[in-house]
Amino acid sequence: MKVLLHAFALLHGLMAVLFAVAALLLIATAVQVAWTGLADGFGRDAAQEIIDAMGLLAAAVVALQISQTVVEEEVQRAVHVSGPTRVRRFLSRFFVVVTVALAIEALVATFRAVHEDPAQLVYVGALLAGTALLVGAWGAFVFWNRSAEELEPEAMREVKREDERLKEP
Repeated sequence: MKVLLHAFALLHGLMAVLFAVAALLLIATAVQVAWTGLADGFGRDAAQEIIDAMGLLAAAVVALQISQTVVEEEVQRAVHVSGPTRVRRFLSRFFVVVTVALAIEALVATFRAVHEDPAQLVYVGALLAGTALLVGAWGAFVFWNRSAEELEPEAMREVKREDERLKEP
């Protein structure tokens, strides 16, 4: 069983590296898009390219945060997301990243729709509504899960001790 767990840790590590590589590629693409947009000087087209680059950077943040979360939760801690405390922490980190990225993407889509195709604002509104629903669902999950955490106070203390150990150089 230990061999299987080590194999899972290696696979998680590989996936984290691949997410980090994807983040770097998105960052490089965002720089290229912004640079190309500025090549013709400042103006509306350049602004749109920079806004597009922001969307790519938001996706890069998501990829990088997923990479970091996988490394911290699955490789460094070598624990499994099973108890209410760990599930809440893992999902909270994930929801923060996703909702921020979706909000940035909605901002990018808003600028694009206003300047290129106002009919697309309906879809932007749907994206914003979906993002708001995710934030509400996350809040409900945290609220309802809090009582489950109270049933296992030792798990919370253990997670906090792990956090302190990870902060040490």
